[in-house]
Amino acid sequence: MALVAEMNATPRSADKASAPAHQVVYRRLREQILFGELAPGQSVTIQGLSDGMNAGVTPVREAIRRLTSEGALEFMGNRRVAVPMLSLGNIDEMIIARGALEPELARRAAKLATKSDIENLTQLDDFLDVAIETGDLAAYLETNYRFHAMIYDIADAPLLTQIVDGMWLRFGPSLRVVCGRIGTQNLPDKHKELLDAMRANDSDAAANALLGDVMQGLEQVRAVLEISDLLS
Repeated sequence: MALVAEMNATPRSADKASAPAHQVVYRRLREQILFGELAPGQSVTIQGLSDGMNAGVTPVREAIRRLTSEGALEFMGNRRVAVPMLSLGNIDEMIIARGALEPELARRAAKLATKSDIENLTQLDDFLDVAIETGDLAAYLETNYRFHAMIYDIADAPLLTQIVDGMWLRFGPSLRVVCGRIGTQNLPDKHKELLDAMRANDSDAAANALLGDVMQGLEQVRAVLEISDLLS
């Protein structure tokens, strides 16, 4: 997905040039977790992360501290950390929370979206279709998240977005494992229904589309987790 890489190259380069080292390391490690580069239960050392990111130990420690407070990492002792493994209870809570919050974000986004916003979302969805068709798992995971994140940004509800984004951080590593097992072509979405609703400025239809999209994904992951070794 070269287009997705190009789309993200400029902001990431700008981050490295202007942000403090600890912030850059935090963002990089956060994305490694979010997109499943660190698998559930996989433990890593602080020094190993420092070497892998060519970063100092101090900014890595600060990033780990922040991500641990967000529930994305847990300390294992002996200077090791790991991505927590999800339980069925975790998934059930996410079904309740995301099912309540994300339709509201979609409803707000449908009311506030500009023509340019919808064009950008459509382009992201086109990238996502290519990722699904070609089986590009990394591109699928990143582009799917970027699509949802753009909806949240348009909704202009920072407190709701912070809560939902925190759940993505806990959900992402297991999503990658599940997608790797069932393949991207078995991961349909309701993005086009959502986009049609936004073009029609139909906030209720947008909310229903995003609710269907979220529930479909969570239930699919839950079904795989029930019969897998991913459970804690």
